[in-house]
Amino acid sequence: MNAKHNASYQDSFGLVFSRKCSGHEGSADILTGMANYNDHRHAAYSILVKDPSKLSCWKQIAMTETKTGLEVQETHKHDHDHANCDHDHNADHDAKAPVKLTQEVDIKDAGPCKKHIKVSVSRADIQSRMDDHFKTMVTDSSVAGFRPGKAPRKIVERRFQKEVAGQVKNEVILASLEQLAEDFDIAPLSPPNLDPSSVIIPENGPMVYEFEVEVRPQFDLPPYKGLKLIRYTHTFTKEEIDTQVNSMLEPLGTKVDKKNPAVAEGDYLTLDAIINDGDAKIGEIKDLEIRVNKQLAFRDGVAEKFIEQIGGAKPGDTRDVDIKLSSVVTNEALAGKVVKAKVTVKGLQSLEIPELTGEILGAFGCKNLDQFRELGEVVLKRRLDYQQRQSSRNQILELIAGSTNWELPQDLLRRQAKKALSRKVMDMQSNGLSDNEINARVRVLQQDVLKSTAAALKEHFVLQKIAEIEKLEVSDDDLNLEVERIAQQNDESPRKVRARLEKEDLIEALAVEVIERKSLDLVLDSAEYTEQPLPNHDTLITGTAEADAAPQDQGVSKE
Repeated sequence: MNAKHNASYQDSFGLVFSRKCSGHEGSADILTGMANYNDHRHAAYSILVKDPSKLSCWKQIAMTETKTGLEVQETHKHDHDHANCDHDHNADHDAKAPVKLTQEVDIKDAGPCKKHIKVSVSRADIQSRMDDHFKTMVTDSSVAGFRPGKAPRKIVERRFQKEVAGQVKNEVILASLEQLAEDFDIAPLSPPNLDPSSVIIPENGPMVYEFEVEVRPQFDLPPYKGLKLIRYTHTFTKEEIDTQVNSMLEPLGTKVDKKNPAVAEGDYLTLDAIINDGDAKIGEIKDLEIRVNKQLAFRDGVAEKFIEQIGGAKPGDTRDVDIKLSSVVTNEALAGKVVKAKVTVKGLQSLEIPELTGEILGAFGCKNLDQFRELGEVVLKRRLDYQQRQSSRNQILELIAGSTNWELPQDLLRRQAKKALSRKVMDMQSNGLSDNEINARVRVLQQDVLKSTAAALKEHFVLQKIAEIEKLEVSDDDLNLEVERIAQQNDESPRKVRARLEKEDLIEALAVEVIERKSLDLVLDSAEYTEQPLPNHDTLITGTAEADAAPQDQGVSKE
């Protein structure tokens, strides 16, 4: 386990947790006082995810000690005269080595990627902890009608039975979960449905608690070193570098009315559209402004042949454009369907690129045109490196996990979709892709989010398992380096980048991406390569439209 990376963070449910991944420190009564059921679930999750290479330990979730009224009463005072103290002071204050619980654990399959876990903790362990608490309380607590430390034990037990039972229950659950994490490879994917408030300590017999938790699928890794992979190569032409240089200047360009008004790639188009499923109207769009690319990605669908179907149209023309709707549109009857959009061209502009001046060169940190072109080539090579790595990841997944039949539940995929997409975005940012490229790729991934999430999770499982076998870890230095790299590529300060990542709860995604990259590098370094030309080499081929093809509130009507 990696004890280097420790952190406190504001949990989404409003509690600040603080726990070292290498083990619990301080009072065991950390489950007491939590605000609600979700807090308990996330606390339990942090314990079960004991290994930094498992999905969520990068947050280093754990818990602050919460002081109940009972604890305040019982806290041993240090302002007394130690010479007259009638107990062993060192024995009270020295840290005690944890005593392993006697517990029976029954783990059963509860469906794909889900386990039902039932734990029975022996009565002897519970009684021992109860006795320890009452022994301390007899000495240190104040009970009305008696001098401090002089109340009979039976009276103390009656007075504080409920409070002590609650505290012991929380101690035992915590110790039991930690022991469970040490003894079994749980590998949870999300917080378990464990609610400590529903657990009771019976008058006799063991304390029993049970829960269900989504877990990583179990599988055996075939040999992953010495794989035979294809490395796609490409030498950039002068024309491609020219195109990239122009694209870098586009944010400084000016939109002008097109002299020869026929739609072409790169134009800015204003359009109206009526979307029909057969004879039924399912959507209407007014005055939508877009950049014309080979594809056009709406929020809920993609026009995969957009330039092919709209190219050459003039203002006033109407063209039919096919839109493949997302698998997660609001109307399930339309999921995955191809619908027709009657697109009317209303306005057409082209982009006028400014002349390259010394002031513009200086803004890019360049002194002359040659340096600016070198910068453009660097951007292209960075994008090519990303494409090569993505191709390698796909090949590795196919070779290692292609024959493995993982049945991933739909509800699991929906819950994990945001995390999977965050890791993809982090990977693209780390590889220097522009915001436009990232937005376009994300929009395409979102169209079939369950399929893309399933692929991302399988890749994640494989790379995480390699990380465990190879004992790969992430340190603070690794994360700081990654933050600095993202900051440099986005021309921001590292502090600002880190603050944004923490605010958006993406530090975990960043750390997971780092560990997966380490695993991938290990596999790639040992692989044998056959080089082939990169097929279908395109830059940004997808534009985005801030509109829905099938709006949620759009009624269906017959035309």
